[in-house]
Amino acid sequence: MIVRHSRSVLLACTALAIIMPSVAALAQSAPSAAETSEEQKAKNEADTFLSPIIVKGNRQAANDPYNKGPSSTVTADQINLQAGQGTDDLLRGVPGTSTANNPQNPGVAVNIRGFEGSGRVNMSIDGVRQNFRFTGHEAQGFTYIDPAFLAGIDVTRGAVTGIGGGALAGTVNFRTYEIDDLIQSDKNYGGIVSATVGTNELGWSEAAIGAYRFNDVFAVLGGISKSDPGNYENGDGVTVPFTEQDLLSGMLKAEITPNAENTIRLGAITYDNDFFANSYFQNVKNKTFAASYAYTPGDNELIDFKTNFYYNRLEMRYDTNATGGGAAAGRRITDTGIGFDVSNSSKFDVGDVAVSTNYGVEYFHDKYDVINSRTQPSGGVNGDGKSGMFGVFDTTTLTYGMADLTLGLRYDRFDLDGAGSVVASNPLGMPAGAYTVDKSDGRLNPSVTFALNPTDWFQPYVTYAETQRAPTINETFAGGTHPGSTGQSFFPNPFLEPETSKGWEVGANIKVDGILDAGDSFRFKANYFNDNIDNYITGAFAAGGRQTFFVNNPGTSNVRGIEVQAAYDAGFVFGDLAYTHTNTDLPSQINGFGVQSYLPENIFSATLGGRFLEDQRLTIGTRLFAAGRADIGQINATNAGRPRFMSGYGVVDLFANYKWENGLELTASVTNVFDKTYTPASSTIQSTTIDTGRGRTFMVTAKATF
Repeated sequence: MIVRHSRSVLLACTALAIIMPSVAALAQSAPSAAETSEEQKAKNEADTFLSPIIVKGNRQAANDPYNKGPSSTVTADQINLQAGQGTDDLLRGVPGTSTANNPQNPGVAVNIRGFEGSGRVNMSIDGVRQNFRFTGHEAQGFTYIDPAFLAGIDVTRGAVTGIGGGALAGTVNFRTYEIDDLIQSDKNYGGIVSATVGTNELGWSEAAIGAYRFNDVFAVLGGISKSDPGNYENGDGVTVPFTEQDLLSGMLKAEITPNAENTIRLGAITYDNDFFANSYFQNVKNKTFAASYAYTPGDNELIDFKTNFYYNRLEMRYDTNATGGGAAAGRRITDTGIGFDVSNSSKFDVGDVAVSTNYGVEYFHDKYDVINSRTQPSGGVNGDGKSGMFGVFDTTTLTYGMADLTLGLRYDRFDLDGAGSVVASNPLGMPAGAYTVDKSDGRLNPSVTFALNPTDWFQPYVTYAETQRAPTINETFAGGTHPGSTGQSFFPNPFLEPETSKGWEVGANIKVDGILDAGDSFRFKANYFNDNIDNYITGAFAAGGRQTFFVNNPGTSNVRGIEVQAAYDAGFVFGDLAYTHTNTDLPSQINGFGVQSYLPENIFSATLGGRFLEDQRLTIGTRLFAAGRADIGQINATNAGRPRFMSGYGVVDLFANYKWENGLELTASVTNVFDKTYTPASSTIQSTTIDTGRGRTFMVTAKATF
C-alpha cells in the first residue's frame, strides 16, 4: 500500500520561504548581490524556443545547443502555463519527441523519432546521466524528476558529438532551478512558492524554492516539493486504477564565485515516490549529486574550461501486489552511477576564417544490482552487471563569409562486465552452467554540417552523422522465468553487437522580427531526416514463444520523417505549433521486453493565446494536441489478439494566467475540455481501461515570486 508522506515539513519550509523576503530586507548590512554573469545574461536574452540564426561572419561555440540542427527547448514560461500537468505533456509538444506513457509509473521515458529505451536517448538531470534500466511490461529506462523543480527541458534530436553523446537518437536534459533563475540583479534573495489544487483526484501539490546570496562570493538555494494525486477518472467516468502516487522531493545547491573568472557549483536533488506499477506497490528513491567548476577568463578566447563530476543512485523497491502477496514481493533494483566530463571551447581566426571549437572527454560507469524477490533473490529477468562509457570528442566550426562548415568527431568506447548461468537447450546454444561476460568495443562517429547564411534571418543546412548505442546490462544478462504459470523463460545474449546509425538531414531556420509590428517576432524551423540503423536490438521468441531473449535484428532498418516548429509573438497575441510525420520499418518490440516505440504517423500540437489589460497582465489561451493512428507492431497484435493500429485522438485544453505587481500570480486551466476517452500514444500497457488518459480536470495554481 502507499504510505503518505507528512506535509508538516513542507508547510514549515513554505512558511520560511514566505518570511525570507522580510528577513532579507532587514539585513541592511548585507553586501550587494553580484552582477549576473555574462553567460546567464546571454541565456536569458536568447530566444530559446527555436535555434537562432547565425549572423553572417559571426562565430558560435561548437557546443551551442541552439546552433543549426534539430534542437528545441521547453521554456520556463511554457512550464508555468502548464502548471499542475506532467512532464510527459510538456515533452509531447516538442517535434519528433514523445514519451512511453504509463499512467501508473511517474517516471519519464523519452522517445525521439521512434527510438526509446536502453540508452537510445540519453536522459540527464542538470547534466547528470540517468541510466536506470528496467526489463518488464514497461519502458526500458526511466528518469525520475519532480516537475515542480523544472526550469526548462533541452531536447536535441539526432547525433550529439559533445557532452551527452554516446546515444543513438538524441539527448534530453532536465534543467532544474539555478540561483540566477531566482535572484534578480538588484537583489540578494529570491524565491518561488506555489500551490496547486485540482479536481478528478489531482489533489494538492505544493513547492517552495528559495535562494540567498550572502555576498559576491557565496550563494545558496534550497527547495522542497510535495504532491499526492489519487486515482483519476477517464472521459467515460471510469476510475483508472493505481494511478495514485505520493511524492516528496528536495533540492539544495550552492555557488562559489571567488572572482569573475572562476565558478564552483554544488548540487543535490532527492526524489522519493510511492506508487503502484507493473502489478506491484513500489517505492523509488533517486539521489543526484553534482559538482562543477568553470574557468572563463574574459580576455582570453582560447579558454572556456568546464568540468563536471557527478554521482547518481536510484533504488526501486517492490512491496506486494494488490492482494498482499506476489512472487516478486521484495524485489530491489539499484543502479549506482558515477561520471565526469571535461571540455574547453576556443575561438580564433585563421586568415579570413573564424574558428570555433569545443573538445573534451567524458566518462560514465554504473553498477546494476538486483534482488529479484524475498523467496528467489536471483531468479528475475533483470540481471546484475557493470557497464562503462568513455567518449572523446571535438566539434569545430569554420566560418567564411556566409558559409559555415561544422566538423565533428567522437570516439565512443563501452565496456560490459557480468556473470550468470543458463540451462541446457537455451536458444543461443550456450554451454549449460555458469558464464561470464567481459567485453568492450569502440567506434569513431563522424558528423559534418554545412550551413549557409545568405541573410541574417534565413539559414539552410544539411547534415550527415553517425552514432552508436552499446548493449545494456539488461539486454545482455536477461534471465529467469515469467511469474505465474506461463511457462515462459528468458535468456541472456552475451553476443549482442552495438546498434549503429548513419543518417542525413536537411533543414532550415528562419528568424524574423518586425513583420506586422515593430515588436513582434516570428520563428520557424523545419527539417527532413533519414536514418539507417544496423544491428537494432529487439526481443525474439523461440520454442513456440516459451523462450524470449534479445537479438540484433538482421539487415538495415530505416526511419525517416519531417519535423516542423514555429512560433509568433506580438505581445497581445502569441502562438506556436509543432508537427511531426514519421515513417519507420524498425522491428516490433515484444511486450515485456520493452514497449512498442513507434510514434504515431502524424503528431500535431498548437498553442494560441492573447495578453490583455494593463501591462498585459492577463493571459488567456488554448492548447491542442492531436495524434494519428499508431502501430503497436505485428507481434504484439498477434499475441494479444488486438488491432494492429491504435486509434488517433485529440485533446483540447484551456488556460488563463493573471499577474499582480507584487509578484503574485494565479493560473487556472481545464485539461481535456471535451472529456474525451483516449489511450495516449506509445502507451506501455495497452489494455482497455488502465492505460486511458485523464478525463476533464480543473486546476488552479497560486504562485508567489519574490
